Parts: sequence; C-alpha cells; structure tokens
Amino acid sequence: MANKRSGGGLSPTQQAAKFLGVSVLAGAVMAGIALPAVGALGLAAKGSVEGFDEIPANLKTPPLSQRTTILDSAGGTIATVYSRDRTVVDLKDISPYMQKAIVAIEDARFYQHGAVDLKGVLRALNKNAQSGEVAEGASTLTQQYVKNVFVEEAGDDPTKVAQATQQTLGRKIKELKYAIQVEQELGKKKILENYLNITFFGQQAYGVEAASQRYFSKSAKKLNLQEAALLAGIVQSPSRYDPVNDEEEATKRRNVVLQRMAEVGDISQADADRAKETPLELKVSRPKNGCITAVKGASFFCKYVEKVFLNDPVFGKTKEERAKVWNQGGLTIRTTLDPQAQESVQDSLKNHVNKSDSVAAAATLVEPGTGKILGMGQSKPFGYGDNETEINYSVGSTMGGSNYGFPTGSTFKPFVAAAALEEGRPPTQEYASPYEMPYPDPVQTCSGKPWVNTTSERVENEDESEVGPYRLKEAMAKSVNTYFVQMISDIGLCPVMKMTDALDVVQGNGEKLPEVPAISLGSRGITPLTMATAYASFAARGMYCTPIAIEAITQKIGDQRKSLEVPKSTCSRAMSEKTADTVNTLLRGVVDSGTGQQAGLTSRESAGKTGTTDERRNAWFVGYTPNLSGAVWVGSATQQVKMVNINIGGRWHSKVYGGEVPGPIWRDAMSGALANKEAPSFSLVDIPDAEDRDRDDEDDRDDRGRGRGDNDNGNGDGAIGGLFGGLTTGGTTGGTTGGTTGGAEPSPSFSIPEGWFEGNDNGGNNGNGNGGNWP
Repeated sequence: MANKRSGGGLSPTQQAAKFLGVSVLAGAVMAGIALPAVGALGLAAKGSVEGFDEIPANLKTPPLSQRTTILDSAGGTIATVYSRDRTVVDLKDISPYMQKAIVAIEDARFYQHGAVDLKGVLRALNKNAQSGEVAEGASTLTQQYVKNVFVEEAGDDPTKVAQATQQTLGRKIKELKYAIQVEQELGKKKILENYLNITFFGQQAYGVEAASQRYFSKSAKKLNLQEAALLAGIVQSPSRYDPVNDEEEATKRRNVVLQRMAEVGDISQADADRAKETPLELKVSRPKNGCITAVKGASFFCKYVEKVFLNDPVFGKTKEERAKVWNQGGLTIRTTLDPQAQESVQDSLKNHVNKSDSVAAAATLVEPGTGKILGMGQSKPFGYGDNETEINYSVGSTMGGSNYGFPTGSTFKPFVAAAALEEGRPPTQEYASPYEMPYPDPVQTCSGKPWVNTTSERVENEDESEVGPYRLKEAMAKSVNTYFVQMISDIGLCPVMKMTDALDVVQGNGEKLPEVPAISLGSRGITPLTMATAYASFAARGMYCTPIAIEAITQKIGDQRKSLEVPKSTCSRAMSEKTADTVNTLLRGVVDSGTGQQAGLTSRESAGKTGTTDERRNAWFVGYTPNLSGAVWVGSATQQVKMVNINIGGRWHSKVYGGEVPGPIWRDAMSGALANKEAPSFSLVDIPDAEDRDRDDEDDRDDRGRGRGDNDNGNGDGAIGGLFGGLTTGGTTGGTTGGTTGGAEPSPSFSIPEGWFEGNDNGGNNGNGNGGNWP
C-alpha cells in the first residue's frame, strides 16, 4: 500500500495514479487525447488533480423543460407550447426494445462498468492512433447524460451551449467527476431513464416519448424492434440520420443498430436480418408548437394567456424569473375560455367579415360578476402571411395588442351617464341639446383648474334635424352629441374620471384618459376587452371585476406535480345598484328602439350601445345580457380606411354604422354563446318618456365633434393631419377634444404605411380634422 503524506493528503505516487486515471477517463470522451509523457506527469498531475478535487461534489440537475398544455374551461386542448418538445416518462413506459437498442449502440458495456469504461477508452485510443484521427469515441452513457444536463442547463443561450459542449480537457474532467457521482447516487436504471428523457432525437423532439410521437405517432411504450433501432441510431447525429429528410441514410444507421444488438446478444441474428428488411414505415406527426396552432381561432387568446404569465408578478418577481418558468414548461394551464362561446365568436366573425377585407373585426366576451374571458377572436387570423397578423386587436400594447386601442365613439356615453346618475342627476335630466354649439366652459376638473374653451371649439350632432331639448333616455337612444357635452359641463369632468377609474377604462397603452370634454364622444383609443369588461359592470349591477384568463395551473417537475398560484379577479363596487339598473334601462332602449335595433337579441333581454367615429374609421357595438358582456370593433388597424362605399363580408355598405356591421356580429356571437343557457332578466327602473317629438331617427349617429380642446392652436386638416398634429407642433394631447378622433397619438408597433404622416401638422387639440386614428 502506498504511504500517505503526513498531512493526510495523497502521496506523489497516488497523485500520479489519480491523474493517470483522470486523463485516461477524460480520453474516453475526448477519444484521441494522448496521455502525458512520464517526464511531464508531475507538473501536469499537480494542476489536474487539484482542479479535480475543487469541482463541486454535487451535480445540480435542472428540471427538464417540457411542453406546456393550454386547456379551455371544459378541459379541451387549445394549444401546446414549448421551448423544447418533451414529455418525461418512466422507464416502465419505454419499450424494452428501445432500452436495449440505445445501450447496444451507445454503450454496450453499460451494465458492466462504472462511470467510465477503461476497456472502451483503450480501444478508442488504439483505434484513433491507428487511423490518425478521431474515429471512435468512448464516452459512457453516464457521461453523455451529464453532458446533456449541461446543455439543458444552458437552455437556448448559444454562448452557454458552446461552453457546455466545448472539447476541452477541463470540461471532460468535470464531466467525469459528475459521472462518478451520478453512478453512485442514481444507479443504472435511473441513469438510463434520465438519458432517454433528456437526449435530442431531431425534428424538435427531446426525449424518447416526443421522438416516438414525432416519427411514429405512438407512445414510446409501443415501439417495436425496428422502430426502436431507428430512434437509437438518430442520437449520434440527429441531422445526418434524420429519417424525414434522408430515409436511405437513416435506414443504413438503423441496420447498424440492429446488427449491434445481435452482436451483444439482445436479439438473434435472424431477428436482426428480418428487421433490416422492413421499410421504415414512418408515420410522422408534424411539430405543433405555439399559439399559431390553437384550435377554434383561439390563437390570440392563447397569446394573451402567455402574456399574462410573462407579465404578472404572481408567477415570479422579475421578468427573467417568469420567463424561466415558462420556458421550463411542464405546465397544464386551465383557462377561462368557454369552447361554445369561442366557437360562436369565430363563426360570427367569419360570417360577417372576410379576412381579405380592407377592414378587420375583433370581438371579446366577458362574464359579468367574475371577469372571466369566455371568448376572444378576430377576422384576420393569427399568422405572418397575407391578411394575417400577430397583433391582438382586442387588447392593449403590453399584452400583444395595438399601441393605443381604437376610438370608441358613442359607446363611451354610458360612462358619462353613469357618472351623472351617481352625482344625483335624475334619469329624466334634460338639456337644450341644439344641433351645434360651442363647447361650454368653464368645466371643472379634478385638479381644480377648470377647462376653458379658449379657441371657441364647437360640437355638432350627426344630423341637422337633431335639435333638443332632449331627456337622457332619448338622447342615449339617438346618441345626441351635444346632450352629453352639456352633461359633462354640468357635472364636471372629475365625476367622469372617477367613474372610468372605477371601471378601469384606460387607453390601449395603459395611460389614463385625458381630462377634456371631448372624451364624452369617445375620442380616445380603448380596447374591446376593456370595453366588454366595463360594460359587464352594468350587467353585474355595479360590480366591476378585473378580467382574468387563467383558472388554474399545475406544473410537472420530475415525477411530481404542484399547483401554482394564479391571478385572481378583483371585484369592487364601481357604482350603486340603482345607477347600474338605470343605465341598463337606458341601454335596453337603445336595442329596443334606438340605434342598436339590429343587434338586439330576440330570446332574452339585452342592452347595449352603438358607436361610430368620425369619417367612419371605427364602428362599435358594446352590449350585454345579465350573464354575458361583449364588445365588437370594426375598422382598419392602421386607421386609414373610411368605411364609406365599402364591401365588408361580401355586402356593400354606403355608410357603416355601429348598429349595422358590429351590431349583427355581436348579436350572432352572443346568441351562440348563450344557446341553452339561462336567460335572467334585468332589474329595470321606470324612466318617464319625454313628449313625443316629430323627428326622424337615423340608424346610428356619427360622433362628430369639431372641438378645439386645450390651448394648442392649429388646424389639423383631415384625419391624418389632425392625428399627427399633436405630435409635431400642434400640441401634446393631439385633438382629444377635436371630435371623435381629433387628435390621437400614433406609434404603431408595426411598419407605418407610406404617406401616413401626410397632412397639416398643426392639428393638435385645435384639430378640425376629425381624426383621432391610431393602431
């Protein structure tokens, strides 16, 4: 026995022996590194042995990244998403043929040696020395597993992947030490199971279960001899032996594996020969990764779920932490999406708007009292080709939507009415409501500094026949602009701001609405999800619930499953029950006899409001029943299409109204979503009618306002001029008081079409251009 040094360490003889072992073992994977000469052994040994001892004793194995499955509320699969397509399975769920094939071709002496195969090392070194090149490797299955752990830990970082696979002696020695640990702690069967679950088989398939599904559309448990041999052969070079792209080369490699299985006694030579004669008989299942593969047009909802996960602190304190959990996968996410409602939304959109139309439509359905998103879709499919888009028109910029939402027109007026009712104004409130008038001033604001119409901005109704006085019920049904401008002047802007805050009504970019009178005409961009959720508060008798898309999440890590905390809807009282009931009565009149008659439901009570912005660049219908709320927007995402003399869904429209195109989409989407569901009634209030007036009632009202708002001067001629005036020299808030759209803040997240910036750039809040358009 060699003597130990007095300090308790290894003697020089032991150090030399240990280093020799390390070097030889490293050679097993280096397959060609010459052993150090005896004269150089001392110096080399000292550094290498110390380095070996300093390597941490425990290999930290990260959880294997797996696919995530997103489910609807009924448990049906919406889509699967993954950074690596993998499903971890137990060894008992892997075909015995597969277990034998991978051992035979990668490490035939796997069950006879420890972490390193000395015979294999010497054999490889001899063969490589004879050939003058690296002709044969000698890594054991255990060493290969350790290397795959390093690669898995590197993720998709190319620098880390390069470090994990670099051909250096230092890395090989580190790999060896961990292989020794793994052999001691896991045992052969567990090592084999881990290896088959972690290794890459090509075609985006990680692990044998994903590979079996990819190439043969069956579970790994059902693989036969020749199928197992094919998969085992791919591992050495997934690109070279890819059976999808090179069947001949893959067949040759498969036969090598079969022959090797016969040589080591796993199968008879006769079995090997018969298997060699069989064709590959692939049954390829193409990768179905990502929200683009979602069923029932739910791709945009699927992406919304992903955005929720990556943005909500409940899933991790930092963006990086959340992304790590998402990419690790293994999640089963049960969402709020109702399959019946989603199918109804998509069918309605498809029936009314073609994906090739010059305008698009988006619809979102929300459950009152819970905030659950039950349906979300749009006419232009998710994708990157012609007439496709990756922008979700139903949501704001932080959730994958447009930068600013879309001007809402008169669908904003119920918020003004609710604020006035909360302030104590009666539902019979009457204002003069002339056809045209200056914006009245001063108007009180939350800051205490009143808004003043310093530039004599004016507002007008859609038709010259619209001359008051009007009461609230008739003004809402006919969507009279001057009425609601007078109402804001009466109650002030602060009650409206408080109401929109309580309903979480913000612009598409998340910013608060500007405190100017023209908001009563829907001049700012808001998303369909925001509008549907806010209107759901009317249906819920004044209770506002934040929207939610996720009901439950479980995560599989190894053999264990755990539940993750998910965001909860927060409900709060936004208005009194009396106010909500009064608004419901008012908006029920809109679909009964007002501008929204084409949207009314025949089988149940419904309420809603139409909206059409100036120059008809946007048309809306937002409505609800006591148990479902929905918003439909129709327009151009770039806001460059005026919906006049236009073909939509194969139908010609001289002018598009909120009740004419969005209304029927809403009606059909809601009808299908609510089919065979209960039909509760509203709690209505009695609102006396005003005296009958001999006036024509148009199908809908354009929310036109030539308002000059704040003190920024300029004439934003034309929609686009008014749009960009506020961004150049016309003022900071665009034409927010310049009618429905006079003054918007564009900054699309997609390329801006040529000519987008044309127009008088003095628009600002002074903009006579009834613009206000942005993506």
